[in-house]
Amino acid sequence: MSTHSKGFATRAIHHGYKPADALGALTPPLHLTSTFAFDTVEQGGARFAGEESGYIYTRLGNPTLNLLEQRVAALEGGEAALAFASGMGAITAAMWTLLQPGDEIVVDKTLYGCTFAFLTHGLAKFGITIRHIDLTEPANLPDAMSDRTRLVYFETPANPNMRLVDIEAIAAAAHKRGAKVMVDNTYCSPALQNPILLGADLVVHSATKYLGGHGDLTAGILIGDAETIQQVRFYGLKDMTGAVLSPFDAFLILRGLKTLELRLERHSQSAMQIAEFLQARPEVAVVHYPGLKTFPQHELACRQMRGFGGMLAFELKDGIEAGRRFMNSLQMIVRAVSLGDAETLIQHPATMTHSTYTPEERAQYGISDGLIRLSVGLETVSDIVADLGTGFDAIKR
Repeated sequence: MSTHSKGFATRAIHHGYKPADALGALTPPLHLTSTFAFDTVEQGGARFAGEESGYIYTRLGNPTLNLLEQRVAALEGGEAALAFASGMGAITAAMWTLLQPGDEIVVDKTLYGCTFAFLTHGLAKFGITIRHIDLTEPANLPDAMSDRTRLVYFETPANPNMRLVDIEAIAAAAHKRGAKVMVDNTYCSPALQNPILLGADLVVHSATKYLGGHGDLTAGILIGDAETIQQVRFYGLKDMTGAVLSPFDAFLILRGLKTLELRLERHSQSAMQIAEFLQARPEVAVVHYPGLKTFPQHELACRQMRGFGGMLAFELKDGIEAGRRFMNSLQMIVRAVSLGDAETLIQHPATMTHSTYTPEERAQYGISDGLIRLSVGLETVSDIVADLGTGFDAIKR
């Protein structure tokens, strides 16, 4: 069955697999093997030489990983995809492939802490110039680019403060100067946003999050044109990072994809209710959630996203000390990093996920010490609200 023109959920469940090809097994088989046998020495040599297609070694490809890659590419609207052992594995392998000493990369002001660390403490040591600008204003990009700019990279929504970037406008400006555009789409997943369809060249996910959806694996995936993905496979993954995803984790992600659309609908509905609840609380100074009409970029969210997602951030009027009392008093909501799980998770970016920034850098890039990040889970929403109420009660004591 051709699924290219089918709906999102149909592609997430069926794309790339026919039970008849696997003895009728409804669920795709799990290929737990590190290496693959050749019929002859000549066949092995032909595969290594690239003269014959086929599997060699799981670091280069595996049927379970291949199905995951085909399915996510179909969901994102890309030609091809490549799976990795983590989101950072996907980001680093792609950048080691695309960049070389003397090149420049333009990135948004707000990035996930480990991405920021890789750029400023990693790539910068190898002669690559990193330019941080405010990409929420597309007009800022042309002046920040030069003939050496090879890549424009950003998250939207951004981790942790929910800033949005106009993908279509940034892609148009970057392409005028010959640079590629790479978007971290982890917060939305392909269920809510498709950057490639808006002009981006490459999309990256921490598949640990919404794609897996159950907090039981670590993975990443890169989507783009077939030529670039092939280059990353045989250089960034094979030689530079070795960040190979295990077939079992690929199997779990394939299972997670089957409910991705349903889960994101529930995450988004609950997050909207919680954002409205938080906004009405006198203890809260500001709520950052794209679904709120008071969110400064609400119009952009409505234009490039099909839903507002399960992530939000907020600040309390009495600052970080109130925030600590608030978070430490929660009974059901879990104090933990990561996101996209069935469980609601809460964390403090300044001392956790974004502690790789100096205090000065956090202030410069819009990550205040009082910011609290909430990943809204799949629990009954009234129970989440009640637990947040317990936190507010603790502030008053």
